[in-house]
Amino acid sequence: MESSAPGRAQIAAFRCFNRYLTRRIGVLDDHYLGQDRPLGEARLLFEIAGGPQGQQGVSLRELRARLGLDAGYLSRMAKALQAQGLVTLAADPRDLRLRTVTLTPAGRAEVGEQDRRSDALVAGLLAGLTPAQRDRLTEAMDTARRLLRLAAITVRPVDAADADARACLDAYAAEIDARFPEGFDRSDLVRAAEVSGAAGAFLVAYEEGAPVGCGALRLLAADVGEIKHVWVAPTARRLGLARRILGELEREAGARGLDVVRLDTHATLTEARAMYAACGYREIPAYSDHVYGAHWFEKRLAHDETAHGETPPRTDRDGA
Repeated sequence: MESSAPGRAQIAAFRCFNRYLTRRIGVLDDHYLGQDRPLGEARLLFEIAGGPQGQQGVSLRELRARLGLDAGYLSRMAKALQAQGLVTLAADPRDLRLRTVTLTPAGRAEVGEQDRRSDALVAGLLAGLTPAQRDRLTEAMDTARRLLRLAAITVRPVDAADADARACLDAYAAEIDARFPEGFDRSDLVRAAEVSGAAGAFLVAYEEGAPVGCGALRLLAADVGEIKHVWVAPTARRLGLARRILGELEREAGARGLDVVRLDTHATLTEARAMYAACGYREIPAYSDHVYGAHWFEKRLAHDETAHGETPPRTDRDGA
């Protein structure tokens, strides 16, 4: 993804759409969906109800991370809902330092009514469109959601011995062990010293504070780097994140003055080979005797523009 700043017209179009949508669905109404509460409280109830944790309780810490809310503001909203008999607050039995919030029967009934009214609102909005127009709008909204998710993900260098880096490598190793017919030996994973300091770099992608992808760069020669372990968590695939991680690794290589990056990939990882080809890599003869290598690739870096195209791929599974 190119790193150029967005244009004024793009910013204006985004803000215009945001203003229209928030007005149309009543975000600023103190009685959202005709219920006796603003959107903030309604959204908090929805998040508490979401997934299997809605019955067991969800911690305020998790809600704060998920919604990006100030701790004090979230606490006040939770207490207001508790005063209305919609939730209960209690210490988490697994960690007494945390507080969990759980829907009461009245709270579950409120969320059920909220869902019914939300469905009716959307049905009313879509009623004025033809079936083909609804399909176009649904596809456009899915594209917007995926791109906004990708935009909100951060990719940054971390210590390769960090817990998040190791968690990503553990997940990567488990997945390819299941995919490779011969399995995968974890001793093949890069060591922290190989991708630290002058020797290389390890990048982790974060979505809402959680690690959802990684990639490594290590030095092969004075002007040659090797990309390893490009991986994206299943929950963050189909966004274009693997391509973005690859671009960040290329930028890291360029910043270190490297002229070429290389990588190899397993025969079973057909989607990885397609991504590398789409990102400007050309297949070359084997440059190593890597036991899992079946295809070897190389890309020469232009130091003034090391990134590749913006269009996200349709799939994101695995990489080098």
